[in-house]
Amino acid sequence: MNFIADYVLSFMRISGLFIAMTGISARTVPTPIRNLLAILITIMVLPTVPPVRVDEIVSVGTFLEIIKQLIIGVSIGFISVMVINTFVLAGQVIAMQTGLGFASIVDPINGINVPAVGQFYLVLATLLFWTFDGHLFMIQMIVQSFTAFPVGDAWFTPEQFREIAHWGAYMFVAAVTIALAPIVSLLIVNLAFGVMTKASPQLNIFSIGFAIAQLMGLVIIWITLSNQALHFENLWSEAQNLMCSLLRAC
Repeated sequence: MNFIADYVLSFMRISGLFIAMTGISARTVPTPIRNLLAILITIMVLPTVPPVRVDEIVSVGTFLEIIKQLIIGVSIGFISVMVINTFVLAGQVIAMQTGLGFASIVDPINGINVPAVGQFYLVLATLLFWTFDGHLFMIQMIVQSFTAFPVGDAWFTPEQFREIAHWGAYMFVAAVTIALAPIVSLLIVNLAFGVMTKASPQLNIFSIGFAIAQLMGLVIIWITLSNQALHFENLWSEAQNLMCSLLRAC
C-alpha cells in the first residue's frame, strides 16, 4: 500500500507539471504520449522519493493529497506558460499598433484565433524555451522538489500563492517592455503622418498611411528581433527564481 501511495502521489505531481508545461501541454501532443512520459519519469525517480506515510489508500485524506500534488505540478508548469504568453501578448500589442492585427490564424496550442504576429512571437518564444533547455530544467526542478518539498509534509503558503498571482502582473509589465521599442517607433511614424497631413492637406493620408504603417511595422519587428533572446533570458531567469522559491529546491 505504501508503494502504491508513493507512486500515485509522485505521478500526480509530475503529470500536473506536464498538463500545464510549455510545449508538452500543447494540443498537438497526444495525451497518451504525455501520460507515458509522466509514467516513465515517475518510475525513474521513485527510488529517490522519500516514503509517504499513508494509512489508507482509499480515503478522503489521500484524495486531498492527490489534489494537492496535482496543484503543485500545475502551478510550476503554469509559470512557464506565462513566460511564453508574455511574448504572445507583446506580439498582439505590436500587431494592433501596426495594423497587422487583421491577419489572424488559428493557434494550434490554445485553439483560438490570434494575430499572425502574436503567433510568430509564440513560435519564437517556444523555440527559445527549448534552446535554453527549459524543459530539462523543469523536469530537474520537479524531481528535486520531492526531496526539498516532500510529498505529504509540505504545501504552498498563502504568500506563495500570492507570488504566483503577482507573476501574472509581472507578465503584463514584461510584455509592455518587449513591445516598447516598436510602439515608440510607430508613434514617431504616426507623428510624421500628422506633419505630412498638416503640410499637405490635399494628401489623402488614410489611403497610403495604413500600408506604410504595416510596412514600417514589419521593418521594426525585423530590427528588434535580435533583442528577443535577451528579453527571454531575463524573463526565464526570473521564472526560474520563482520556481526555486516555491519548491525550495535552490
